[in-house]
Amino acid sequence: MYDPKSLHAEQFIDNDEVLASLEYADRYCNDPAEIDRIIEKAKLCKGLTHREASALLACTLPDRVQAIFELAEKVKKEFYGNRIVLFAPLYLSNYCINSCVYCPYHRQNKHMPRKKLTQEEIAKEVIALQDMGHKRLAIESGEDPVMAPIEYILESIRTIYSINHRNGAIRRVNVNIAATTVDNYRKLKAANIGTYILFQETYNKESYEKLHPAGPKHDYAYHTEAMDRAMEGGIDDVGLGVLFGLDSYRYEFAALLMHAEHLEAVHGVGPHTISVPRVKRAEDIDPNAFDNGIDDGIFAKICACIRLAVPYTGMIISTRESPAVREKVIRLGISQISGASRTSVGGYVEPEPEEDSTNQFYVSDQRTLDEVVNWLMRDGFIPSFCTACYRKGRTGDRFMSICKKGEIQNCCHPNALMTLKEYLEDYASPETKELGNALITRELDNISNAGIREITLRNLKSIEQGQRDFRF
Repeated sequence: MYDPKSLHAEQFIDNDEVLASLEYADRYCNDPAEIDRIIEKAKLCKGLTHREASALLACTLPDRVQAIFELAEKVKKEFYGNRIVLFAPLYLSNYCINSCVYCPYHRQNKHMPRKKLTQEEIAKEVIALQDMGHKRLAIESGEDPVMAPIEYILESIRTIYSINHRNGAIRRVNVNIAATTVDNYRKLKAANIGTYILFQETYNKESYEKLHPAGPKHDYAYHTEAMDRAMEGGIDDVGLGVLFGLDSYRYEFAALLMHAEHLEAVHGVGPHTISVPRVKRAEDIDPNAFDNGIDDGIFAKICACIRLAVPYTGMIISTRESPAVREKVIRLGISQISGASRTSVGGYVEPEPEEDSTNQFYVSDQRTLDEVVNWLMRDGFIPSFCTACYRKGRTGDRFMSICKKGEIQNCCHPNALMTLKEYLEDYASPETKELGNALITRELDNISNAGIREITLRNLKSIEQGQRDFRF
């Protein structure tokens, strides 16, 4: 029986409740009065239930669908303004003992060269990322307790934080590794990580077990309950996500929101981020082999409805998606994107061809970080390299309390400008630097608090004079 406060996966992701939610959505999706009621509720920026959001996702009334998109863009601006946070993934190892049928790391893949970075190689990767201008990384690794144990992950985090190259420093390491124990989550917390990210892949238990036929990831409950263990271990910023295309997108959407509701009900704080990857081509993986692919229009609608359902939660899109798709969904709710990503082990120092490589998936957006920064600014966004919330302790319920009040922009807007200024001074091309400085001048006028504006202006001038790494 559905119980969002239960710690058992099959109760807070109750299959009968997911199916009942889809039935509700089918019944009311084209009922103008009910859809209007839900849209009016969404305008309050307090969020929607998984049933209400499912009805919006299923709605096909053209004027209401347009209203959903317009409102998603408005809500996104309300909470996150025009800032887009940038990060890059760093792949440490592709050794894996699981048999996930959608991932080229699966243990039956004998074509993929297996590779694990040494600490010296990690340092070189970090320097390459710092030379681009990155300040925030998400480390990735296959699951292998022998080749990539928790001790290796912790040592790698220490190495990443220790590298200071010219004006470069990685200020926050987010972690995307397999579900683990409370004790190991405590170790990650002590290592000063940012967000712990784990994709569910699919919430449908029957599909999940078929897609993960062997290995520790086969255990649906252990994987699904990982965020509860992470929070018990002291990690208060966690990131959810499903891999759209593995099962029915409507099922995944409803269950994803149920998971967010569960975290809020049990721990008092929902997910810090939600990621929305789609199954993509990779070595040994053909996305056409899966029957639940979604087109770009449905994908955009999913992003918009997530934004209305959980307005306070950050949303992430990677370079799996093309520049055109990223440009569309950024306006509908996305607040973080990767830039100049490499999905191979060691790919920043020695980029590999797609064929016979260690890529986890093939990158669709191949632009350099400078090109991404330039594009964002031309589209009216502020590229942000900010990690201030982590560094100032604004995580978990402390972040959410500020965000839900609509006050987070008082912190994030000035910090975005300052970290952009650092990028412009240290890494940008002349064209990007000119464009960025003009944007900063305009955006200073949008800081309503005179005191904050004065401090921001003073810090911007200090950055021009060579000071770096402010404790924003």
